[in-house]
Amino acid sequence: MSLRLIVAEDAVLLREGLIGLFERVGHKVVAAVGDAEALEKAVRADRPDLIVTDVRMPPALGDDGLRSAVRLREEFPGLPVLVLSQYVERSYALRLLDSGGGAGVGYLLKERVSAVTDFMAAIERVATGGTVVDPEVITQLVRLHQDPLERLSPREREVLALIAEGQTNAGLAKSLFLSEAAVNKHIGNIFNKLDLPVDTDGHRRVLAVLAFLRS
Repeated sequence: MSLRLIVAEDAVLLREGLIGLFERVGHKVVAAVGDAEALEKAVRADRPDLIVTDVRMPPALGDDGLRSAVRLREEFPGLPVLVLSQYVERSYALRLLDSGGGAGVGYLLKERVSAVTDFMAAIERVATGGTVVDPEVITQLVRLHQDPLERLSPREREVLALIAEGQTNAGLAKSLFLSEAAVNKHIGNIFNKLDLPVDTDGHRRVLAVLAFLRS
């Protein structure tokens, strides 16, 4: 898969490194910018297959990159965005992840991206409408939203909280002293109660956590 990308990163060395990495695997970087205003102009001039942006960028050196990503997702519904940041910007992170039903969006922490193959897989997943969220991002957002969804039973809320921490089904079974079959049943009930359709496929777990956060 060859993608047309826009990279928004104010650190020149990192920006050039990302450009080289993307082009080495066959993607085309149609624009590389160092501030949020330039990002918005570049997207409007040449809508890409995917935006890769940092959170903290000029002009204000606050959460300008993330705010621009949210605005662009509102202006161009379905525009895939992957945030690659050093930290979790809580106020706008949930708004970004909630946009477009959580499809075609990702939020990864730079320090935890250690394997090029995994990073490239994340890029392609977001570009094709999938969802990729660093478990640490989910954990920090969960802490801000402690009210559970009323539709879920206490056990289902417990399962969902562990999913938010990045637990696998096997890990859930071990933590809760349940069989994997029982865990699968609880997860299925959660998906059904949150009205997550089957065609959302692999990222239903993330969408379930986002639904929990929205509550």
